[in-house]
This record gives sequence, C-alpha cells and structure tokens, in this order.
Amino acid sequence: MALDTPYRAIFCDLVSDTTLDILPLRDVSFEDYIGRAGSLSGTVPIPDRAIAERAHKIKPGRTTVYLERGGDLWWGGIVWTTNLQSSDRGVVTLGVQASTFDSYAGRRRIRTDRFETLFDPPVDQFAIARALWSDLSDGLGMSRIDIGDETEESGVPRTASWRSGDETVYQEALDQLGAQENGFEYQILVYRDPEDGGRIRQLRLGSPKIRTGATDMIFDRPGAILSYSLPDDATRGGTVALARGASTNSNAGTESRPTVSDAKTPTKPLPDLWPQLDLSSDHNDVSDKATLNSLAQAAVDEASGHVQIPEISIRLGGIVPPALLGRTARIRITDEWHPTGLDARYRIVGVKVRPAERGRPDTAELALEEA
Repeated sequence: MALDTPYRAIFCDLVSDTTLDILPLRDVSFEDYIGRAGSLSGTVPIPDRAIAERAHKIKPGRTTVYLERGGDLWWGGIVWTTNLQSSDRGVVTLGVQASTFDSYAGRRRIRTDRFETLFDPPVDQFAIARALWSDLSDGLGMSRIDIGDETEESGVPRTASWRSGDETVYQEALDQLGAQENGFEYQILVYRDPEDGGRIRQLRLGSPKIRTGATDMIFDRPGAILSYSLPDDATRGGTVALARGASTNSNAGTESRPTVSDAKTPTKPLPDLWPQLDLSSDHNDVSDKATLNSLAQAAVDEASGHVQIPEISIRLGGIVPPALLGRTARIRITDEWHPTGLDARYRIVGVKVRPAERGRPDTAELALEEA
C-alpha cells in the first residue's frame, strides 16, 4: 500500500481480537497522547446493501479498530459509539468514534479486595501498575493487555490501597499513583509481532517519563515544519501547591476536615522573580499525608510558574515512524521572531494525524514538552 493512500481500517472483535472486516473509513482523524487516552473519528460510507451488512458487525463496546499505514499499525482502540445517519438525499453513513485502549481503564472499577493490603510493605510502583492492568484486563477475556517485562523496575517503592466498595475507577488509581513525585507514565502500544504479524497490545511504562529512541528527530522551518504554535500560559502554572485528601475524622460530633499536604514549592527554583501563584488538587480517596505531599510536589514541579505546550505541524513521510510518542524532537526555526534561529529539544507527548484525502497531504500535529 502506498504511503499517500488512505489508511486501512481493520475492525476486530474486542474480546477475541478476531478480524471482522476491513472497511473504508473516510474523513478520518486520530490522535494519541502520553498521559491520557487518544481518540479516532471517521465515517464508513454505506453505498449499498452489501456494505451495510458488513458494517452491521461494528458494535460499540465490543469492537476494536486498527489503522494500518505502510504495513505498520499506527493506531488501535475501542469503538465506543457509532452514529447511523441518512441525509435528505438518501446518503447513508455510519459515524465511528473510538478511543485508545488506555480508555478501557476508565470503564472499569476496582471491585476486589486484593488491592486493600497488597502493597504494604511498599513495592515498586511499576509492579503496582502492572497488577492493576493485569486485574482490569481480565474483563477482556482472551484478548488481554500484555503487561510487558515484569522484571523491569522504576526503583521507586510505593504503598497503595484501594478497597472494594469505594468504586475507584482503575484509571483514577493509575493516574494518582503515577502523578506522585518521581512517578511514572503509561501507554498502551499497538504493533505487529515481527515473527508472525499478530497484533500486540502492550503496556508501556516509563519513570519518570516515557522516552523512545536514542537519536533526535530533526524538524526545520523552513523545511518539514508546516506551521507551529508556541503558547505560554501562566494561568495553568503556579509557585505553591497544596493537595487535599480524604477526611480522617471519625467523630460524628465534630466538623469533618480533609487531610492537607504541606505547602510545596518547585524543586528547581524558578530563574526569575515570580509572585505567589497557588495550585490546588483534590484526592478524595487519599488520607496518607506523605502521599499528598508527593502529589503536591509533583504538581508544582510539572507546572512550575507557567505551562508551555508547543505544537508543530509536519508533513508525514516515509522517514516518520509510527512510534512517535516519547521521541525527542530537535526543532530548528528561523523567522521574524527567531532571527538568529531557535534550536531546542522537546519530547513528543501527543500526536494528532489527518490522513491524506482529496488532495490534502498526510499531516501530523505534534504536541511537545521540554526534553
């Protein structure tokens, strides 16, 4: 398949990963991120009865979709909603909305006692993350998420506890665990087994960050960069953070107050003078003050002073690999704002792709953070 053709959409059964059909998918856009689920939207045209019968196999909550480009899997996730529409001219289409496999953690709740005392004394945070993913993957039947190398460690021990009956969402537990100081990031990779070509869905962990590749990818403007945006937002940053947790008050006759962390300032002092800007976060199922201190410290270190999430738009080509998240990009820009040239290194934390259609080139928007 030529790289400038539309992506191939492979629809599969979620539980067995059996291929159901390969159908045309128009008006496609898809995205993936480190730290949150990515999404896909597209439309299956229904020109005749035969295609309609095939499209009937797409069942929300029971179907997956993979996008293949040049033999590589670029995206994979769960179809959560569909929308059958007919225009006033009788044109029938099926809209498809899907999210990456990370989104499955947002649809499951901890309803087992095994996590109540499992991680006391402390164990490596990667072991806790894998235990959570292993448990929630039981709901996928034969098509579980591969939890990766169980011997890999982050070197950071944690205590953690979640009780059955609290209805804690797995995604909330994972995000809370990873958001602490010296925490971790997770992502579900999709790729083909190099030996048999089978589809793999694998948990990927990185502490404190996910990083991919040993060499920088270089993007220039003028050159491969079609456009760029360099936002600088002080409304999302801060210089002092507090984290509020659950109440530990067992006396019904007194006012219930949450457990509160100590005030935390950036580990790495800001280079210039800043006013006090307050950050606050709520963690209703955390009562341990040490954990709250860790969450507050991580929050102020992540958003120290201001928040910058640059974006560049590039034309996709054969030299751009499917595994972009976590790669280091060297951005070189020369224009009116940067007369002497910007030359900076960033980590790719988000990718949004618009495949080539109707003469439009295959492009990607890359969300960046300082490397």
